[in-house]
Amino acid sequence: MNKIASADVASNQGHTWRKTMTLLTVIVMDVLVGMEFDLFLPSFPELQTRFNLSPFWVEALLSINFIGYCLSVFGVGVLSDRWGRKPLIVAGLLIFCFGSVLCVYSPYYNVLLLGRFLQGVGIASPAILSFLIIADLYPLKQQQFWMGVLNGVMNLSIGLAPVLGSYIALYFNAEGNFKALLWLGVLTFFLTLILIRKNPSRSTRERPVSPAVPMKELMREKPLFALVTHIVIQIVPYWIFVGLAPLLYLRDLGVSLKVFGFYQGSFALVFALGSVVSGFLVNRYSSKRLMDASLLIFIASLVTTGCAVLTKTTSPLWITLSFMPFVIGQILPTTVLYTLALNWRPEAKGRISAVLQGGRLIVSAIFLQWAGHLYTGTFQVLGLILLGFIVLTILTLIYVVRSKEIMERA
Repeated sequence: MNKIASADVASNQGHTWRKTMTLLTVIVMDVLVGMEFDLFLPSFPELQTRFNLSPFWVEALLSINFIGYCLSVFGVGVLSDRWGRKPLIVAGLLIFCFGSVLCVYSPYYNVLLLGRFLQGVGIASPAILSFLIIADLYPLKQQQFWMGVLNGVMNLSIGLAPVLGSYIALYFNAEGNFKALLWLGVLTFFLTLILIRKNPSRSTRERPVSPAVPMKELMREKPLFALVTHIVIQIVPYWIFVGLAPLLYLRDLGVSLKVFGFYQGSFALVFALGSVVSGFLVNRYSSKRLMDASLLIFIASLVTTGCAVLTKTTSPLWITLSFMPFVIGQILPTTVLYTLALNWRPEAKGRISAVLQGGRLIVSAIFLQWAGHLYTGTFQVLGLILLGFIVLTILTLIYVVRSKEIMERA
């Protein structure tokens, strides 16, 4: 009996250690994913001058990254449900590192574009699969807790990225930011290779879905479609704002490179702290109460952003504060609804994650380019675009909250 008990203790300790190491690796993945987009944004003015670019072609460095991401994300989602998470993450990180090398040593703008494209292709795997590693291990409520914590980690890294990127660009130029991404990618690659177990996903073992089944079959389920639509819509204003912020703050409002990082990073820092808190709130309050609170915050953001547009403000601080309520409003829906969407069809987590991530970036890329084309050097046009998407966010969340089927499963 003592031998059996000792074996059980050793087995439990080994299981706990594996879970801890898995969480550590997922955290590092989330840091990389968080910094991949924002770290080099402070280098926009330098790159614009070096390659003699218009605002449209500066924004193309973001859009080409989105395109690479979206081309990769759906294949990754389908294959991960059949092959498991690790092989695809490892392959993606290799591609990301190669793209980072091209960005570091790019003598021409076209080479830089190719590097950004490959970074987007590669980062898709850890971006959509890192949380699925956790989702395969825990039930829904624990997933929501860890979603809050991991969102906090990712957005803390997003918040720090512009600050770090500003100082790196100041002392080491644009190449310094791309080198930082390269070395972080290498670290993530080796941690994944060593610490993540090569197992098929739990969802695959539960009930496999044939890769031949079109994604539209999943999206025909109205509650799932409503969840996906809201999650996609609510992220678009943030990416439009973040994508144009370097031009608005640095070039047109005269904010210094050192200070810009704090403005840009404040959104992600607030989201990070709120995400950690949300992980505890989901265990104390019903999902409907949390979504009702988010609705009120979104409505408040409509008022504050509208005031900033009507007053034609040129204050970087007021512009930042006016958009902050919207960022706060995103926190609870991201924690609650994202995990709910993933678990709507547990055997298809990879596919649903791909639709969520790919859909968000496809729509964001389209409207970011559109906003870049309309941008006139002031906040007014940008603010009007943001207001339109805030209204859509409110309407889609109202539909979700009124759906009995969704709220019962939440």
